[in-house]
Amino acid sequence: MEHLPDYAEHLIRARRATRAFRPDAVPEETLRAVFSLAGAAPSNSNTQPWHIEVVSGAARERLGDALVEAHAEKRLSMDFPYHDGLYQGTYQRRRQQAGERMYSAVGIGREDRTAREAYNAESLRFYGAPHVALLFTAPNAEARMAADVGIYAQTLMLAMTAHGIASCPQGLLGFYADTVRAELGVENRKLLLGISFGYADATAPANRVRIPRAELDETTRFHA
Repeated sequence: MEHLPDYAEHLIRARRATRAFRPDAVPEETLRAVFSLAGAAPSNSNTQPWHIEVVSGAARERLGDALVEAHAEKRLSMDFPYHDGLYQGTYQRRRQQAGERMYSAVGIGREDRTAREAYNAESLRFYGAPHVALLFTAPNAEARMAADVGIYAQTLMLAMTAHGIASCPQGLLGFYADTVRAELGVENRKLLLGISFGYADATAPANRVRIPRAELDETTRFHA
């Protein structure tokens, strides 16, 4: 156990948003192991308010087609509110810097809005990942339950990383909740986000992007 801190640091820092995947499917026994491990995530009073739909194969293709169509027709349907002014100041600056690095890596210019829109639309096909997990919660869920699902999401992605599986959390998938529910036959649950996952394409420029993190003193104060 003496090397556990080193392993934890490697695991956490190795996890990053992957935006290009190989087509190889994750074996079923590995899928079950990863999602079983993620179920150990903490939640308020052990309520475990997450419901997960894992989509692969032909069902994944149909879902991607439906999402692209909904996007083209501007059929937004969000269970949790979002608006362009949500991120301001420091948060908006970090967001813009991350976007600039990512678009630059895939050869899209700052002012090329058409190319950016096309790239964003293609993300609704899960960046080519062979699997996507849709994270739902209870129909009456508010911020507290959403926070629990967020904790589950991070636990899930760390479990994936430990098994050599790359992932990308996609809030955009939650912008089309009605479309997702209709395609998957889900009723009376709110959709928070999706996580696309599989094995990373190490040759893809999008996967070479490194986004800096804020320094500790920017985000954290210690009181004694």
